[in-house]
Amino acid sequence: ELDLMSRNVDILEILSNKRPMGIIRLSEALKLPIHKVRYSLHLLEREGVIQPSAEGAVVTDRAQLYWQSLDASLDQMSEHIRHLKERASQHRPAPDSGRKGY
Repeated sequence: ELDLMSRNVDILEILSNKRPMGIIRLSEALKLPIHKVRYSLHLLEREGVIQPSAEGAVVTDRAQLYWQSLDASLDQMSEHIRHLKERASQHRPAPDSGRKGY
């Protein structure tokens, strides 16, 4: 899930900073298989963040909303991870005292 999110961010950053790009050029730029780029483009298009053009994918006006939503989601995830780490640390075994047996 995080890898997919990271890949979507990478693609959106490239498309935001450059002219339209197609799947093959994005795949080469990111050193990713074409099928992964295609899937990310599909997800971003479904969200309305990008749209196809004759020259390749282009960013829409909804990208700003996507960045805001992503930022809020990452804040929530960070808080959730912090809480899980606290719970996990409560179950961490005590340091070995060096004594063996009973």
